[in-house]
Amino acid sequence: MHLKIITHDKIVFDEDVNEIYTKGVGGEFGILKGHVPVMSALDVGVTRAVQDNKVAMFTTMGGIFQFKDDNALILTDIAESGSDIDVTRAKSAKERAEARLADKHAEVDAKRAEAALARAKARLKVALNSSD
Repeated sequence: MHLKIITHDKIVFDEDVNEIYTKGVGGEFGILKGHVPVMSALDVGVTRAVQDNKVAMFTTMGGIFQFKDDNALILTDIAESGSDIDVTRAKSAKERAEARLADKHAEVDAKRAEAALARAKARLKVALNSSD
């Protein structure tokens, strides 16, 4: 089956794969060859594409997943491979978001801080576990 990950700026991934795992708004799910057609809104998370014994990992910051006729398409605003991620910046963003959420006296937009934390965690997971 084929997976293509596209952002507004570029095609991030465009290759044949054996398995796809990603995070929809309803939770994580996996796709194998021959799966019935499916469309899902994506949440902030990690998308894994398994090619033989190699795993390619990408952050996917929301978007749409579509699978039909053994062709998968992810349309997202932001998708990054491990080599594209600045680990130091992602760690700093994670620490800032955790500090904002932990400060009980600050006026914090909790939803924004939680979203920032989710993005930072996804970036760190891909950057630290990727074989790029």
